[in-house]
Amino acid sequence: MVWVETVINGALLGGLYGLFGVGLALVFGVTRIVNLLHGEFIALSAFIGLWVTTIAPGIHPLLLLLPVMALSFGLGYLLQAVLIDRAMRLADPLAPLLLTFGLSVIVRNLMAELFGVSPRAIQQGDFPQASFDLFGFHIGVLPLTTLGIAIFLFILLQFLLRHTELGRVVRATADNAEVARLMGIKPTVVYNTVMGLSFALAGVAGVLLAMRTTFTPFSGVERLLISFEVVVLGGLGSFWGAMLGGIALGIAQLVGLRLNPNSGFLYANLLFFVFLAVRPNGIFGTRS
Repeated sequence: MVWVETVINGALLGGLYGLFGVGLALVFGVTRIVNLLHGEFIALSAFIGLWVTTIAPGIHPLLLLLPVMALSFGLGYLLQAVLIDRAMRLADPLAPLLLTFGLSVIVRNLMAELFGVSPRAIQQGDFPQASFDLFGFHIGVLPLTTLGIAIFLFILLQFLLRHTELGRVVRATADNAEVARLMGIKPTVVYNTVMGLSFALAGVAGVLLAMRTTFTPFSGVERLLISFEVVVLGGLGSFWGAMLGGIALGIAQLVGLRLNPNSGFLYANLLFFVFLAVRPNGIFGTRS
């Protein structure tokens, strides 16, 4: 019974991990940029959510997602338009990678300077600690809600990319930006929008993370690692693969903690390396 409950809670945790990775997968699939700022922005979003609670102290935790998503989208759009787009125009393909790496260091130190290094958390009412029993299993309301939000956002993103005009423009640009330009599409605007969507998804993940556990300005590094592992496990370009990869990592982590409380993320990393050796293209990737 204890092990089944551990697997269930690991799957619920995997919903959050899936959210960590989907924005990273989206940006890479369209722009071919490995955004090393992604982890730091998850941490920054947690601080943005905490700041919103000081302005509206009575707001329900889930309502924090709306202003944080809006602010995150705007920041991502501006970042791509002002800085990353210029790096993409350079002949060196490593320029955007180095730029996002430098920005991650700057943002991390700015957060430490502005907010301090003490652990913080978003605690609005009893919602983050609420739980219930289902068929004898102890289930947290927040983890279950997180998985539900993750699935909803994955479905919404899939619908947006498959069945809307914006989605057709994004897919055309991802396939061949130069041909899309001949059809009247502006790739720079598409890249700006995609980066904004990626940051909005990271914003949701950051707020949900801040409700679940404490965070600091240095929490982004570990979240970036999780994001990479989720994307690789799921297969590049597969959003549902990212979700399954996140669930696999979440289960491996909690099972490992049950076996050894001091293991941390060790068992999830071991799962990643074993899976990488067996199927390097990921769950939904094609075999080479």
